[in-house]
Amino acid sequence: MSFPIGPATQAEVYVGSADALPFDPDEWETRARAALEPGPFDYIAGGAGGESTMQANRDAFARWRLRPAMLAGNQQRNLGISVLGTVSPTPFLLAPVGVLSAAYPEGDLAVARAAAAAAVPWVVSTAASAPMEAIADAMGDAPRWYQLYWVSDREVVASLVQRAEAAGYAAIVLTLDTLQLGWRVRDLKNRYLPFILGEGIGQFTSDPVFRSRLSVSPEQDPRGAGAAMVGMFSNLGLRWDDLKWLRERTRLPLLAKGVLRADDARRVLEAGVQGVIVSNHGGRQVDGAVAALDALVEVRDALGDNAVLLMDGGIRRGADVIKALALGADAVLLGRPYVYGLAVAGQAGVGRVIRNLTAEIDLTLALMGGHDIKALDRSWISPRP
Repeated sequence: MSFPIGPATQAEVYVGSADALPFDPDEWETRARAALEPGPFDYIAGGAGGESTMQANRDAFARWRLRPAMLAGNQQRNLGISVLGTVSPTPFLLAPVGVLSAAYPEGDLAVARAAAAAAVPWVVSTAASAPMEAIADAMGDAPRWYQLYWVSDREVVASLVQRAEAAGYAAIVLTLDTLQLGWRVRDLKNRYLPFILGEGIGQFTSDPVFRSRLSVSPEQDPRGAGAAMVGMFSNLGLRWDDLKWLRERTRLPLLAKGVLRADDARRVLEAGVQGVIVSNHGGRQVDGAVAALDALVEVRDALGDNAVLLMDGGIRRGADVIKALALGADAVLLGRPYVYGLAVAGQAGVGRVIRNLTAEIDLTLALMGGHDIKALDRSWISPRP
C-alpha cells in the first residue's frame, strides 16, 4: 500500500503550516505538562519505581545504528503493513492507553476520530472512560482492536470480549503484565488513582454483568463503581492453562501483550494465541525490567521469522520505528506521544502526532534507500561500537 503522506507533510511544513503545534516529541511532552494538573500528567508520564525501565526503553534504541544504502531508486515507498488481517497505512498502531479523559475531555472519542481519519488502527483500552460501542461508532469502519484486562470476575471478562466482537473490533489484545498495578511513586505522591474517582471505568459501567454486581448504580455512586472495578482488577492467580478458556470465548484473533522472554513467547503461541506483543508496559509495571527492544531481539530469535510479533516501549521517532522493524517487529505500537498530543490539542493534536511520525518514517526510509517498510531486516542495522 503506497502512502504519500510523508512528502505532502513536508511540503506543508515548509510552505503552508501556520499553526504552532510541535514537531518534536519532547516538546509535545513539555506542553502537555503545562496543560495538565500534576496528578493527570504524572499518571500519563510516570513509570514504576525509579523509572529505570522507561529510561532503558529509550537507551536500547541508542545502541543500534542504521545502515543507509545509496542510489536505490526509491522514489516511491510503501509504508503499509497488515497484521492478522488488519491493514494500516503506517507501520504503527496506536497503543492502548487508559483514562484518556485525564488528558482531555472526551479523550477516547477524540482519539477515535483522529485514528479513523488517518486510517491508523487503535487498540482501545479496557480502562477507557467511554464505552467500546461509543468508540466504535466514532471510528465507523476504521480498524480497531480491543485490549483486555483479565479481571478476577470471569463473567465480566466474557461479557467484555463478546461486546468487543459485536462492536466490530478485529482482534483481542490480552495484557499479561498488569494483573495488578505497579508501584508508581508519582501517583502515590499525588494521591492520584483515577479509577477511584470514577474515571477510566466506562467499559465496566456500560457492562450489564458488571452492573449486576453493584448494589447501587454507577450513575448514583460513580466512586462506588470505581472501587468495585479496582476490587476485581487484581488477578495474580491467572495461569497459562487459563488461556484456553479465553480462546474458547471468541472467534477473533488473540494477541498477548507484555511478553519479555522467549520461553513465555513460546507458551503464548502454544496456547493458541495468534500473536505476541513484546512490551514492558512503557515502564509502568516493573522497575529495572529489560528494555522492550532488547526483549524483541530475544523473542524474534526464538520464534523465527513467521511468528506475528509486535512491540511497544520507547517509540518516539521515525528512526525508532525503523530500528524496531529491522530487528524483527511486524509493527510497533505508539503510546505516550499521541496522549501528549491529545492533552495539547485534542483530536487535532493526535492527528498531528500521527502525521509527524508517518512523515519522519517515510523520509528516513527514503534517505536510507528503502523501498518497502516490510522488507527491512538486520542488514539495515548494526550495533553501536
